[in-house]
Amino acid sequence: MKRIWISALIAGLPGMALADAKADEIARLKAQLQALQSQMQQLQKAVDAAAETRKTEATASEDANADLKERVAGMELKVDRLNTAANEGPIAGLSVTGYLDPTYIYNRSNHSSGFQFLNHQNAYTYANSTFGDVYLDIKKTFGVGPTAPSAEISIMPNRGSGNTLLDGAGGNNIINTAVINYPLSDSLALNAGLMNSFGGYEAQLSNQMTTLTHGLLYDFSDPGSYVGAGFNWSHGAWAWKFLVGNEQLRTHTSVAATGTNGDTGQPTTKSNNTPSVTARLDYTWSSAWDLGWSFNAGKQTLVTSSSSLAAGQAPSNGCQAGGTGFGYQCASSDPFTSYFFTEADASYTLGDVLFNAEVDYGRQQKAAWNGQDAVWYGVSLLGHRKWMTDTLGKMGATLRYDYLNDSKNGGGGGGIALSGSGIDSANGFGISQACLAAGGVDCKGATRQALTADLLFFPTDQLTLKLEYRHDWANQDMFLFNDGSYRKSSDMIGAQAVYTF
Repeated sequence: MKRIWISALIAGLPGMALADAKADEIARLKAQLQALQSQMQQLQKAVDAAAETRKTEATASEDANADLKERVAGMELKVDRLNTAANEGPIAGLSVTGYLDPTYIYNRSNHSSGFQFLNHQNAYTYANSTFGDVYLDIKKTFGVGPTAPSAEISIMPNRGSGNTLLDGAGGNNIINTAVINYPLSDSLALNAGLMNSFGGYEAQLSNQMTTLTHGLLYDFSDPGSYVGAGFNWSHGAWAWKFLVGNEQLRTHTSVAATGTNGDTGQPTTKSNNTPSVTARLDYTWSSAWDLGWSFNAGKQTLVTSSSSLAAGQAPSNGCQAGGTGFGYQCASSDPFTSYFFTEADASYTLGDVLFNAEVDYGRQQKAAWNGQDAVWYGVSLLGHRKWMTDTLGKMGATLRYDYLNDSKNGGGGGGIALSGSGIDSANGFGISQACLAAGGVDCKGATRQALTADLLFFPTDQLTLKLEYRHDWANQDMFLFNDGSYRKSSDMIGAQAVYTF
């Protein structure tokens, strides 16, 4: 019996072992399942956290985008307001430009040296012309495009036309030019006001010049400013300017005393009612060449007085010294005589090379020293070149030669005003004092020449430095020196800084 139980027990052992193994496997699988469930829970928490983060970030992004949109809208509003102000407001089309050009001058004839800046003197000479001043150009354009009207005023308080030349150099006039421009089309524009003459190649402004001083033709041959009205026309290679106005350098009708009324004792006067006509024609021959021609015709106030003549000599024009500036008392019925001027000029510009040439001819009846017709003619040649250096940067050099013949009838006419002794000692014009002392009636006026050399430096786009040596001479003893002697030549050295803004 025992053997039976023992055998049954031995037979049942494998089944019990198998049951235990299954229980272990089930336990192990349950443990793995629990681990997976735990990982799933962690993953779900991570997913939920990420979703919450994205939601928060999206909300922040939307807030940032809204703020950015608000800023952009504000900026667009400001830009619109600025555009409206620029195009329609009081500063629309307004520009202010100009320059300052303090200058140092040494003049051998009067042995003087020093700076010239804001120099309020009425005298206009080759050694004291338009340099050493403050220049402002104020322009207002009404609209946009080539047909927009404009008004432009330039101010030179001390060395401009208003102080040194207009109305007998009366002074206290800071206006240099004042022009209204009204375009009718892309090619035709009407203009009126006070403007520079059309003659010659040379510009008035220091920042447009390749020299420090002006040439003899600019200072003493070419006409000055005009007040009047005219038009500008251009078509292709041709450009035409035309103006009708007062005689040159007059802001109003010129009036001269002609004598005294015998009944009332009051002075009698006459006005220059003859308009002056001036025009200029330019032809652009190529991208480098420009050819120009201009003329001026009308009547000018006589500047000759009997005090300009030798003792006992009567002027044929009947004028006597009197009045102020260019006004003179004339016994003749007409103190204004015919004036004619013409010139031709050429400009060649290619890269950093510039060449200019000009030929002048002028004539005025009864305006010479001896009372006969004044005749003058001359030529001016200029060459300029720029180059780059390693040490000094951009540089330039200019050489100019001027010739002006004013010998006929003792000289005079144009911009040449002789003193009572028939001489302009500051500028080297007039008759020989020996001829005057001898009582000569056929004294010749001086022929003038000048050679000018300039060295230019360009430290910045706004700043230009100029160094100039100039030698002037005449064929007679015309230059008055500080020791009281007259000599045939004089020299000048100058330095100038031109800052453009």
